[in-house]
Amino acid sequence: MQVQLSSLPRCVSGSAPRPDQRIGARPHSVGGSICTVNVTRRLTTRPTEERASVSPLELFFDLVFVFALTRVTELWGHDPSSVNLLHGVLVMAVLWWSWVGYSWVANLVRADEGVLRVVMLAAMSAVFVIALTIPEAFDDLPGGLDAPLVFAVGYFVVRMLHILIFLVISKEDPQLRGQVMRFVPSMLTGTTFLLIASQLTGPWQTVMWFLALAGDYLGTLIGGTGWRLRSVSHFAERHSSFVIIALGESIASIGIGVASLPTTWAIIVASLLGLAVSSLLWWAYFDVTSLMVEQGFEASRGRHRIRIAQRCYSYAHLPMVLGIVMVSLGLKKILYYVGDGNEHRLTDPLQGWPLVALFGGAALYLAALVYFKQYGAGAFSVPRTVTVVVLLALIPLAWHLPALVTLGLLTAVLLVLIAYETFVFAERRRTIRA
Repeated sequence: MQVQLSSLPRCVSGSAPRPDQRIGARPHSVGGSICTVNVTRRLTTRPTEERASVSPLELFFDLVFVFALTRVTELWGHDPSSVNLLHGVLVMAVLWWSWVGYSWVANLVRADEGVLRVVMLAAMSAVFVIALTIPEAFDDLPGGLDAPLVFAVGYFVVRMLHILIFLVISKEDPQLRGQVMRFVPSMLTGTTFLLIASQLTGPWQTVMWFLALAGDYLGTLIGGTGWRLRSVSHFAERHSSFVIIALGESIASIGIGVASLPTTWAIIVASLLGLAVSSLLWWAYFDVTSLMVEQGFEASRGRHRIRIAQRCYSYAHLPMVLGIVMVSLGLKKILYYVGDGNEHRLTDPLQGWPLVALFGGAALYLAALVYFKQYGAGAFSVPRTVTVVVLLALIPLAWHLPALVTLGLLTAVLLVLIAYETFVFAERRRTIRA
């Protein structure tokens, strides 16, 4: 509990509370004046400023998701089957929704001030426990705790903390409080189905996971647009920082793929090509697209602004991140193929789901960017749509090519796209980046 008292109340006739006044402080009328006594009777929070940047605590909070993403790629890498890939996608959806809720909270009140600091650290701990259990989220190993149940309970804790902090900050805002209460059933539905799934196996377990995610995602979408945003720039920056996290994980996957192998020229070439792929994916998001959408986001008003926040950021960024993590799996496998001279030769092709993940992940990422740009800025990207089709069409061809050549092919396709956009739309690009 935090209480702030000043020796004398500050009285300003007819004035409104200061923008930096802590949520929970109430103005008191004394002799016709408005006296602002900065007292919080319960829990304090501090509003996020309109032009606030991402706080160090939010970046620290994101670090636990770096670990979680590496656990997903480990899950896929251990058994890159269709079922396991589906399980990884479901886990990614849970992780993403765990993160999204706190991006909305921290846009209203500062993450590094008052009670939200404690809540963020507690949620971070719960996510870390979730990440520890990811390899066993569907198939519990003998001995130890019931990992699927631990995963489900951890998710429940993350979501419950999110609801509780929203109830605290909406105490003086009946409209926001009503929106939060409409959101509670979807949270309870999602977490309940996940708890049920933890006690099942096989297809029914997967069905329960789908129902859990449907309850969370669809419930939130249907629940209305009565949420609040204080800072467009902060909200956009939070989501772009998660894209950086995913891209960082893709770079780490390059090194992890050859961590125990001696350095060779093939490894160096493959590593540089992998880094080029990550760089081109970064360029596709940050060079112009994110700026265009943020400008449209800033210009929007009312419910349309909330819809952009939901659809372009809370929803569309999931396939972006998922696409990057899928590419990470392909990069990791290719580096292992070209570096392991005992089990593979340089002429061996990358086949199966790792190949599909490599090209399909890049296609998914670009497709999400097409939607992101179309909905947020009203600009449909024909070049990126064509590139999505090309990437998917190249999978059968790449199936028969050496793994290193396959990586070079992916790099070339992305490079052609970025070069085309950079030079053909040079004037528009300069205007947007000015």
